[in-house]
This record gives sequence, C-alpha cells and structure tokens, in this order.
Amino acid sequence: MITHIEGKLVEKNPTDVVIDCNGVGYFINISFHTFSQIPDKEHLRLYTYLQVREDSQSLYGFSTKMEREIFVLLISVSGIGANTARTMLSSLTPDQVKDGIASGDVSLIQSVKGIGLKTAQRVIIDLKDKVLKVYGLDELSLTPNNTDKDEALSALDVLGFNRKQSEKVVDKILQAQPDALVEQIIKEALKNL
Repeated sequence: MITHIEGKLVEKNPTDVVIDCNGVGYFINISFHTFSQIPDKEHLRLYTYLQVREDSQSLYGFSTKMEREIFVLLISVSGIGANTARTMLSSLTPDQVKDGIASGDVSLIQSVKGIGLKTAQRVIIDLKDKVLKVYGLDELSLTPNNTDKDEALSALDVLGFNRKQSEKVVDKILQAQPDALVEQIIKEALKNL
C-alpha cells in the first residue's frame, strides 16, 4: 500500500528512523544495512513495506528496492517473521542473502542469530528457485571456487579472528584486488582486522 516515503529525516537510530512527510512523522523499522546506507542529509527516501497484523501495523524501510524484495521473500517462509528477516538483512547484505540462498549455503544463512539449521534449510528450499528466477542467476556461476579466499579465511580462523568479520574484510580485499594470492589476502586482512 505504501511503496515509499520521502521527507525530512527527523531521527536516525540503528533499528529505526522517523521521517517527517508533510507534517506527519512516520516511524520506520530498518535493518542495520539500511542504516549504514542512509546519508546524514535532511532529505531521505526509503522504499517501504507495510505489515498489517491483527494487533499492529508496522512500517519497514529499505535503502534499495532489492533489499525490500529480499525482505518480502524472506517473510514468505514459514517461521521467518519480519524481525527475523530484518535481523538477516542486518547481519548480511542483501547480495549475501540472495547469493547464499541461490547457492544453497546453509552455513551462511545459519550464521544469522536466531536461525537454526532447519530454518536455514527451509529458507533455501522455499526460496532458491524464486531467487534464481527473479534475479536471473545461473546456478553454476554461484559455486564458490575461490580457494585462495577459503585458505585465507581458514588461516585467519586459526589465528583466532571472528569468521564473519574476517569474511567481510577478505571480500573487500578481493573486490579491490581480484587476483590477490593467499599471502597477500592474509597480509592485507591482518592490517584491517
């Protein structure tokens, strides 16, 4: 019903924002990913999803349409509510969620707080075909074949670094230097961890 809200940013918190739109303040629940994308300017537009339940009406905001689409897909899965979907989009980027579902990466989905093995499997079973179809992905292109990345992450694990944090840093390094060798990845990661 409400597809987006545009107006003056009145209040900004990691889990919610208030946007003044022609004198009406809208309280909008957001993910941490959206929070990090929101500029500190006064004017803001968020794509929204209105959840109407018997006892409440809640508005969820997203920095991109893709994040909103992923959210809607996630809440369509039995056992995944709006807060769990928001937690998933706070822990992982929309691209990571999309790619994790498409490639069947149960451990990635399960790494989100509050998601157990059975729920992670259900998310992948219910959404894999939809994600592949909607985003036009080829299942073969999703198979992770970067052994240098895996070796670097294993080395960082042995050194006692947090897996999730290490993975974010290594992904940034590989975006900047796609041909980096294991040693280079580890050295750069150690500088940034």
